Amino acid sequence: MARGSDESVNGSWKKQVDDIRKIFEFKEILGTGAFSEVVLAQEKATGEMYAVKCIPKKALRGKESGIENEIAVLRKVKHENIVALEDIYESPSHLYLIMQLVSGGELFDRIVERGFYTEQDASALIKQVVDAVNYLHTLGIVHRDLKPENLLYYNPHEESKIMISDFGLSKMEGAANDIMSTACGTPGYVAPEVLAQKPYSKAVDCWSIGVIAYILLCGYPPFYDENDSKLFEQILRAEYEFDSPYWDDISDSAKDFIRNLMQKDPEKRFTCEEALRHPWIAGDTALCKNIHESVSRQMKKNFAKAKWRQAFNATAVIRHMKRLQLGSSMDSSQRRKQNPTSMPGKSQSVDVSSVHRSDCSSMQAANSSSKTPERHTRPSTVTTIITGSK
Repeated sequence: MARGSDESVNGSWKKQVDDIRKIFEFKEILGTGAFSEVVLAQEKATGEMYAVKCIPKKALRGKESGIENEIAVLRKVKHENIVALEDIYESPSHLYLIMQLVSGGELFDRIVERGFYTEQDASALIKQVVDAVNYLHTLGIVHRDLKPENLLYYNPHEESKIMISDFGLSKMEGAANDIMSTACGTPGYVAPEVLAQKPYSKAVDCWSIGVIAYILLCGYPPFYDENDSKLFEQILRAEYEFDSPYWDDISDSAKDFIRNLMQKDPEKRFTCEEALRHPWIAGDTALCKNIHESVSRQMKKNFAKAKWRQAFNATAVIRHMKRLQLGSSMDSSQRRKQNPTSMPGKSQSVDVSSVHRSDCSSMQAANSSSKTPERHTRPSTVTTIITGSK
């Protein structure tokens, strides 16, 4: 399939088609979202496998600018660590985004499955993410929803690269007066200035990378509270700690790297370029001690795998690859003082300005056991909502 086809329909980059199934054989649903579903599909002419995002046009009414923005961003980017948009088709009833297929599974799942995991591994993972986000920033693109669920392994191979996905909330910087101000993202990963509903910039992505790096080194999030209001207050104050004993064996260099990214003042926060130059990324300060047991234990406790998938069901992909015998063809803080609490299996992107604090209690769920510290579960199926145009 020729990526970035130059066929233009009514001024947009789409190919008209009456029935997409004449071109692709749909295999199975990989995941569903609020307004679309993602299907594993094989191109009949080439035998190549893709992930096809199927969007009913009736679901787009009033939201056309959002999908147009996502397409504009995806058409502009081409990076080895970013899931590619291969083509776009339009039928009378649907819009189809033909996406590069990634089948290696989610970041945390793969780490838990490993038997050996070190700071050096975490550094190598974060370097790929920072490099890709730096590329986006040089193009004037802000992702705005960086989180572990949007970091996928390209294939099941042990040395697989990481891919950034889901550009539904991304924003292309425009004119000087086009200031981003929409409060959007995922609670727990959004920067303080977003929650404060202040104008913000590319620095919000750097904050999110800091949060991800923090989790990669201890297995639990820097901010958590059963009550959304208190969670937001923690983030607004940039209130987090490197708790003992979970951080006792982590290098000072790693902590310095995180502090510079999770800097409350966006003007003082590391840019991606600065992050790439930090010794923990560019030097040899990341330790090689095996921290897998501690980190994986906390990840399993705080990020338990849910029964549903928001975007790509990697297990379904791998199963189907094997069925088609194509598997080998794919390219080779009080909360934690005693014990970190549990987090959701998935965290959904939301317009954080739309979460009324008085409504938060109705969305909470808690569970406990007789012999273990109380464990809380945050809501995992909040619908994506975007308001405003910035």
